[in-house]
Amino acid sequence: MKTKFKLLFIALVGAVSFASAQATEECVTTMSIFSEHAKVKNYDAAYEPFMKLRKDCPTTSFALYQYGERILKYKIENSTGAEQKAFLDDLQKMYQEKKTHFASKTSQGEDISELALTMYENKIGSTEEQYEMFQKAWDTDRETFKNPKALYVFFNHAVSLQEAGKIELQEVFDLYDGVQSHITTIQNNYATDLEKILEKNEAGTPLNAQEKRLEQVAEANLGNYSKVSAGVNGMLGKLADCDRLIPFYEADFEAKKNDVAWVKGAAGRLVSKECTDSELFVTLVEQLNTLEPSAQTSYYLGRLAEQRGENAKALEYYEESAERQTDPAEKAKVYYRLGENFRDKGNYPRARTYYQKAVASQPSMGIVYLRIADMYAKSANNCGDSVFNKRAIYWLAADTAAKAGRIDPSLADTANKTAAAYRGLAPDRTMIFNAGNQGQRISFNCWVGGSVVVPSL
Repeated sequence: MKTKFKLLFIALVGAVSFASAQATEECVTTMSIFSEHAKVKNYDAAYEPFMKLRKDCPTTSFALYQYGERILKYKIENSTGAEQKAFLDDLQKMYQEKKTHFASKTSQGEDISELALTMYENKIGSTEEQYEMFQKAWDTDRETFKNPKALYVFFNHAVSLQEAGKIELQEVFDLYDGVQSHITTIQNNYATDLEKILEKNEAGTPLNAQEKRLEQVAEANLGNYSKVSAGVNGMLGKLADCDRLIPFYEADFEAKKNDVAWVKGAAGRLVSKECTDSELFVTLVEQLNTLEPSAQTSYYLGRLAEQRGENAKALEYYEESAERQTDPAEKAKVYYRLGENFRDKGNYPRARTYYQKAVASQPSMGIVYLRIADMYAKSANNCGDSVFNKRAIYWLAADTAAKAGRIDPSLADTANKTAAAYRGLAPDRTMIFNAGNQGQRISFNCWVGGSVVVPSL
């Protein structure tokens, strides 16, 4: 009896193994058919094997879900009514299946925001329903909610719903802060990548294929996010000028003056919209300093001192704020303000130190390079022992200005024009020919330091 049972067990195991082998072989075959159609964008032909793979072989390959997303979006774009809604529901279902079978490769913020964007692009659902889907992506996994268009549409919907009286103005303000902070973080990551590439370019080191690709990706994304940031700022501008902000916050001050988050948010909003000359701003800063003295409070006190002409006191507050600040973007803002103060006073070495600290904290702060370039250009007469060497500093100023536009594409037009103007002031071909120093390096022995290589003719 034991022998018969053992033989039966072996037979069953063999049958299961054979069935599994057959299933695996069939999955591979179906996947091959599916991939061939999907790769050439024959999504109608790819649809049937796609559905079979989802049912019978859901773990065959992650490519199943990557191509599947394209297939279902194609189906949504080319259908209407109930059929279109069914395909949308299936896209949502497929995202969940992807999470089940490939959790480590799944980004929920990306998937849910893509679902919301698909609704928007195909006019499925109301503005409120689309906004709720974007909000779900934002709340579920903000870190991977990165699609520039999706971020723009999300905020645009918030503004539209507020104007229709369906959400509160404060909700729009909170979303604005979150979106702009998120964009800044993304921009900083790309700017850091690009900075390394620019350093190699400046050193004359050739880029490999991977670095060239990285350069293209970084520049493209910096441009895209710069446009989104500008667009979001433009939309908020309609809702948050000083004439509207001040009475909005004044009306709630007594009721919310002991709410630290509210006071902090109100003061920050007035600063961002340059409403700091109002009595309300003074009141908010004094209240915040009472409730929670912080790096931010020191910065605001510096702004007040600066407005009163108490420059020495303002600098003390700014220095204190920078030392205490832990948020990189806020730290950069303080350092930039310090750089502006010293540049206005003509203390260029100290100004550059603070500008460099600002861009170290926020690598996407391209304006810093325009400011430094301006200081270089204004120092030309003090940085050389000959006319040629004095004018050579304009090459350095031009390169520095151009860098601003690459780091922050929103400044590209200004940066390129500024760089061209500086190059026009640098030694021309005749001067280089007469000096006979093409390809030679010229060092600057003034506060600027560094050097440039004379261009070859």
